[in-house]
Amino acid sequence: MGWELATAFQFLTRIPMPSTTFEENSLSRSVKFFPLVGLAIGSGAALLQGILTVHLARPLAAFVVLTYLVLITGCLHEDGLADTADGFGGGWTKDRILTILRDSRIGSYGAIALVLSLLARYLLLASLPMERFTAYIISAHVLSRWSSLPLSYFLASAREQEGQGARIARLISFPSLLFGSLVSVAIVIFALRRSSVAPLLAAPLLVALSGWFYQRKIGGITGDCFGATNQLTEIAVYFCGVWIA
Repeated sequence: MGWELATAFQFLTRIPMPSTTFEENSLSRSVKFFPLVGLAIGSGAALLQGILTVHLARPLAAFVVLTYLVLITGCLHEDGLADTADGFGGGWTKDRILTILRDSRIGSYGAIALVLSLLARYLLLASLPMERFTAYIISAHVLSRWSSLPLSYFLASAREQEGQGARIARLISFPSLLFGSLVSVAIVIFALRRSSVAPLLAAPLLVALSGWFYQRKIGGITGDCFGATNQLTEIAVYFCGVWIA
């Protein structure tokens, strides 16, 4: 179990981890711990916000927190969002979309999606009520990492044994899905109490809609699509915090 958690941190973050022995199913077995990685990332952001808030204005503190979030994940999810926007924005057929998704260059759709994502997160982080900041940022990062569980459980890889998506798509077990989901729900309810209803409804709805879209367009999912849904879920939870406040 320890090496599975280490694999999850190693894949999703730039945090140094002890050397682990990778097996063919290492990543798929670690997916159930993705929400715990989100808990650690969100907790770090909350701690940073607490330190900065007495020294900097809210907009500057939000900028530093957002920079931390980008750096600690190595832009993993941002890259996925940009590639997904380019693929689905510029491609009309499955083959064309998958070809664009494989291209490492960023296009106009990807650039616009990336700018809008960063801007939305910055504005929402700066607008979250201070007394609930910790609860919402932790919930956002737990639920955004949780999004990979149902997507990888229900959707097959759009490509055959190729890319990061193929390493987890349709390869996680129901017990893993159940474990990760129960842990995520417990953390969000503990953090937000009665305010947890909106994020716990918004996240599954967004995952279901994005999963339906991926299935309809390319017949499955890719690693970039996981990143795109992650980003959208994070934004949705922040929005719930600002909207409810």
